[in-house]
Amino acid sequence: MMAPFGLMSVGANLLVKSLGLFSSASVVRCSCVAPVLKSFSTTTGGPPKRPMTAYMTYVKEMHPTISRQNPGVKNVDIVRKLAQQWKMLTPEQKQPFQNASLSYREQYKFALEKYKAQLTPAQTAALAVEKQQKVAKRKAIRRKKELNSLGKPKRPRGAFNIFMSEHFEEAKGSTIQSKMKSLRDDWERFSATQKQMYIQLAEDDKVRYKNEIKSWEEHMIEIGRADLVRGKERRAVKAKTTKDTKKKITVLKAKAPKKKTAVKKTVKSTKK
Repeated sequence: MMAPFGLMSVGANLLVKSLGLFSSASVVRCSCVAPVLKSFSTTTGGPPKRPMTAYMTYVKEMHPTISRQNPGVKNVDIVRKLAQQWKMLTPEQKQPFQNASLSYREQYKFALEKYKAQLTPAQTAALAVEKQQKVAKRKAIRRKKELNSLGKPKRPRGAFNIFMSEHFEEAKGSTIQSKMKSLRDDWERFSATQKQMYIQLAEDDKVRYKNEIKSWEEHMIEIGRADLVRGKERRAVKAKTTKDTKKKITVLKAKAPKKKTAVKKTVKSTKK
């Protein structure tokens, strides 16, 4: 169902007037949240663009006006302010943008079905592989962010990496690629004696990493995140836990009081 754009326009105007974004005296006239739904073009041969969320619809509608009214404000600050304002909106104020987002999603579904219908089996398979790669990439990025937030130590650097970080700024070349090539050429021309200092620094960094990762993994186990510990270490911890559990059970059994066996008394009848 298409969103009621007339109501959306009124809602957007009232919203900006009530918020007075960046200026209490400003009265912003919004054309409307989504005057005309643009068709999702597939002229480039790719799939249709994913629909905007309610929040992104809000930012797209409000950003141009706020930007014109505040030419000295950086774009990142405008977006940050819009994000803060979005959190302060009531459900009723958000409703027009949610309606617009719903309409975008409906049209996206229709365009996506139309796009998939014109694909060959080979293109469909390639699209599925591309989707899997994107999902895997997103998971890897999320995992890396999680490990960084948990303070996982940085892996040790090699001798050449240490050399490169020390001399990158002064390296010949105007691009990263040219600088890298220049540094690689310099490194290959180095004698064993010249390389020895960086080799020793790399060895020291390995020791640093070994100590730090051991402490970090012990901490991860303590807080219940053994899933982040390396496989070998995790198996060692599991084996130790199992061994300690068995030992504890053995000790408890040894300390447990022995059960008294019932003694059956046989009453012998004597002949008188």
